[in-house]
Amino acid sequence: MDVCDFFSNLLYNFLIAFGVIVGASVFAGMGAIVNNHSPVKTMISVASSIKIWAVAVALGGTFSSFQAIEKGLLKGEIKSVIKQILYIMTALIGANLGYSFIKLIQRWSKIWME
Repeated sequence: MDVCDFFSNLLYNFLIAFGVIVGASVFAGMGAIVNNHSPVKTMISVASSIKIWAVAVALGGTFSSFQAIEKGLLKGEIKSVIKQILYIMTALIGANLGYSFIKLIQRWSKIWME
């Protein structure tokens, strides 16, 4: 795997985690409108509760990253461990920024309601 593939995978992990949070929150907000509930409260609730799942989805839905870390530690392949940690961190950042984006929508809705 060359450097370009590595950075492409980092970008994918970030955007997948971000998209899971934002997409699920938006669709939950639509469901809340249909059910006559507060869409913004529902969006915040969903976004905060699925952050860890967004990271799992971005990493492939399994614990392959953790298996690669274990294998790297046992065989002394520090480069592979660092790559996997960077993948996990990038997915965490994407999920947290997705949550922050939903919180920003909440702030905008308060401004528009005034």
